[in-house]
Amino acid sequence: MSIQMVLLPIFIQIGLTFALLFAMATARTSALSSGETKMRDVALREPGWPGRATQFANCFSNQFELPVLFYILIAIALPLRHADLFIVLMSWVFVVTRFAHAGVFVTSNDMRPRSLAWFAGVLVLAAMWLYFALKILLLI
Repeated sequence: MSIQMVLLPIFIQIGLTFALLFAMATARTSALSSGETKMRDVALREPGWPGRATQFANCFSNQFELPVLFYILIAIALPLRHADLFIVLMSWVFVVTRFAHAGVFVTSNDMRPRSLAWFAGVLVLAAMWLYFALKILLLI
C-alpha cells in the first residue's frame, strides 16, 4: 500500500479532531461573550461551561483516548511494511465509527447509538491489532 493510502484515514481523523477543537473554541467563546459563563468560573478547569460547550469539549477530549491506539498501530505498521489492504480498509471503518460517535456526541448525545458507534470502533481497532500482532508474531 502506498504511504498516502495508509495515511489518508489518519489525516481525516486528525481533521475531525481539529474540527471538534474549533467547535469547542467557538462554543466557549460564545459562552464567554454572551456572559453565560464568566472567566473566573472556568479559569482553573472547573466544570462551569454550558452544556453545548461541554459536549464539544468532551467529544474533543475523547479523540485522545481510543484513537491514540489507532495512531500507534499505524505508526508501527507503516515502517515495518505491515500496513496492507486489510489495515487500510479497517482504518477507514474505524474512522467512520469515530465520525458516527462524534456526530451523535455533539448532536442528540443519545447514549445508545453513541455507545454502539464507540463499541464498533473498539471492535474494529481490536481486530486491527490482533491481525497486526499475528502478522508480526507468525511472520506472515
